[in-house]
Amino acid sequence: MLRRNFLTLMAGTALVAVARPAFAELPKIQKKDTYKVGFAQTESNNPWRIAQTKSMQDEAAKRGWQLVYTDAAGSAAKQVADVNSMIAQGVDAIFLAPREEKPLIPAVMGAKKAGIPVILLDRNVDPSLAKPGEDYVTFIGSDFIEEGKRAAEWLTKTMNGKASIIQLEGTTGSSPANDRAKGFADYIKDHPDMKIVASQSGDFARDKGRQVAETLLQAHPEATAIYAHNDEMAIGAISALEAAGKNPGKDVIIVSIDGTRDALQAIIDGKMGATVECSPFFGPAAFDTLVKYAAGETIPPKIINTDRFFDAANAKENLASAY
Repeated sequence: MLRRNFLTLMAGTALVAVARPAFAELPKIQKKDTYKVGFAQTESNNPWRIAQTKSMQDEAAKRGWQLVYTDAAGSAAKQVADVNSMIAQGVDAIFLAPREEKPLIPAVMGAKKAGIPVILLDRNVDPSLAKPGEDYVTFIGSDFIEEGKRAAEWLTKTMNGKASIIQLEGTTGSSPANDRAKGFADYIKDHPDMKIVASQSGDFARDKGRQVAETLLQAHPEATAIYAHNDEMAIGAISALEAAGKNPGKDVIIVSIDGTRDALQAIIDGKMGATVECSPFFGPAAFDTLVKYAAGETIPPKIINTDRFFDAANAKENLASAY
């Protein structure tokens, strides 16, 4: 089997089309009643990840499948090792939530070489280094660019087209952080008075989001809005604002992404403006996709979740169903 030349990756240069030789087809999977599948989770330090893991575990139990679960604890290197362990255990397929776009390429390629199909969940890998339908089956998740655009559109309208914005970025190098930043920037570029005055990673974590927000608020007391790449950082930012003697929701408007119960409560309390839902309930779609793949059905390169939008108009009525 011809394999991709990874020297270009080692050199930090993206592969181009002419450097891609012909490949064998994706690994197939035998159609049967139950499967032994792996789920390589990136971390479990926030409600979104916990809800995603529970969805996968519940669906496996419902179908009577064996689920080999690992938690990379926020380490891309451990996640690669976790996938290698699943390969060694002879799983039928692997569901992978890649922590970062480039470091997880060896895991995807290692599984393919071992004849094990991979389905990516919620985060993608670098599209110049691995492709759906060729190196992995498909990506299932939200449209992160659209999430960023929806957040920017709401904030622009709410602020009447004028704001000094602090951006709390997600994990550096992850597809949600990259795309949510891009979607937001693409929208506000047509609104010159919507300006990002500072941007720094809070690693999708509540406490780090609070710490980063504290630092950036001190450096930019003129900030009138905060755009957080997830609700955990947004809630951290609320604490930072209150500690600074500011009134979140009035002095500084906050918009975020995820749709967690804590975020909806913060909207109800008037401390947060809005959040774009990013559904963590992947179990049914993930397992259904694998069954369809085993049956020989054509799987699209992307399967996009339908996500809602929450603000003061609908947060209260949706609180009970939030995670």
